[in-house]
Amino acid sequence: MSLELRNVTKRVGAETHIHATSLSLDVGVFNILLGATSAGKSTLIKLMAGLEKPTTGEVWVDGQNVTGLSTQKRQISLVHQFFVNYPHMTVFENIASPLRVAGIPKSEIAGRVEEAANILQLGPMLKRYPDELSGGQQQRTALARAIVKESKAIFLDEPLANLDYKLREELREQLPDLLAGRGTVVVYATSEPTEALLLGGNTALVHEGRITQFGPTAETYRTPANIDSAMVFSDPPINLAPVTKQGNEMHMGTQVKWAVSGEVAGLADGPYTVGIRPHYVTPTLPKAPSIPLSGIVQITELSGSESVAHLSLGDQKWVSIAPGVHSYQLGQEHEFHMIPGQCFYFAPDETLVARGAGAHG
Repeated sequence: MSLELRNVTKRVGAETHIHATSLSLDVGVFNILLGATSAGKSTLIKLMAGLEKPTTGEVWVDGQNVTGLSTQKRQISLVHQFFVNYPHMTVFENIASPLRVAGIPKSEIAGRVEEAANILQLGPMLKRYPDELSGGQQQRTALARAIVKESKAIFLDEPLANLDYKLREELREQLPDLLAGRGTVVVYATSEPTEALLLGGNTALVHEGRITQFGPTAETYRTPANIDSAMVFSDPPINLAPVTKQGNEMHMGTQVKWAVSGEVAGLADGPYTVGIRPHYVTPTLPKAPSIPLSGIVQITELSGSESVAHLSLGDQKWVSIAPGVHSYQLGQEHEFHMIPGQCFYFAPDETLVARGAGAHG
């Protein structure tokens, strides 16, 4: 069982919403579409599900070209961020509806509905109607209806966005196991890098209507293929700055430099772009080897667990994230520490060419 896009594009008038995309998604693994709002995730799901037709290219499911088939004939389930339930049906009837349409015997329907309802903590609510439920309970009903149906593909378009924190965390842990072993291709769209990491599986990074990278989620996070991929898989976005390699040193502007080693030392001298995630730019001296940076704090965001500082490094706008509460004076210069061992180096064509570095030079 597989779902495949073959050179699929989607244009609306003069605008290209999806550039030529080829992608193969397999059963037995969570397939995640990660990208910012309006990156093209929902459009890709609509193309896979048959809600929209591609301008060019084909969609194949289980070795069959389904490009011209309606959504109803594709045997798929779809759950949106904004839940949809039948208001005149009880929770039980809502969950059971696709099974009844498929002609499943009543004796089997009851067992399958109860199983899905228990997993999603809906057992006590099976006799209620949607208007008697909270928003989270209604979304869980929509999820149960998708899960109970034996579909060839299940599409989840940011399905947990409107749930409370505790339930969202629980379902993030449960969903991969819940959907495993069903012989179904699972596609899950999210705009949150942290959610993608928690879900695991494989991740396709979506940026401005293009898939910039696809592979195992952890590997894609650790080794972004290019700047666009690094930007997608970092929240807040990865910090970037132009640097120049000279011998065994990397120079950022005229004041900051550090020694390089390993694969970074093997790069040819010349211009590059350095990238480092905000968690590795800290206001206190870290245990790992680091180099000092002097930045002017522009904006701060403080919570009980971490402090976020937006700072200016010359012409560059960077972000620092550090655990705990830190005091910053807006408009004032503050010392930060960058961990070069966590740096990415991108060539002028924006592809990744090396990672890591030595200590302060």
